[in-house]
Amino acid sequence: MMKTTAILLMGHGSRVPEANNALYAVAEMVKETSGCTIVEVSFREQHAPNIQKGIDACVAQGAGRIVLYPYFLFAGAHVLEDLPEEMEQAAARYPGLEMVLGQPLGVHPKLGEIVCERIDEALQQAGWNDEASRVAGIRRR
Repeated sequence: MMKTTAILLMGHGSRVPEANNALYAVAEMVKETSGCTIVEVSFREQHAPNIQKGIDACVAQGAGRIVLYPYFLFAGAHVLEDLPEEMEQAAARYPGLEMVLGQPLGVHPKLGEIVCERIDEALQQAGWNDEASRVAGIRRR
């Protein structure tokens, strides 16, 4: 029998609610794009649910496998040290649960495109349209 796979998006967490809400919006996009029925959100600090509660939510919905995805830009201490510890804690509670840790966003061509889009938006807002069209032109190449 094939195990149900869940995706757990893990963010840093912030005291600013809007910053945390963004991860829920990304989770909806991931759910829609991936077709995965179980997509949960958790936070490392400052905000609930924490990672253990996120894993619990996945298991409660029938997941036998979880892709833990660190929604971080780079692999710092959280990704390299804290998240593997979180996985060990969960493995002790759920023998037989399979978990894999994804790679953070890192350096990716699509991120370069997004940065150019955001720069283009800032230039447009500033009314620097000659610069904006140049940046937009670079983006289309």
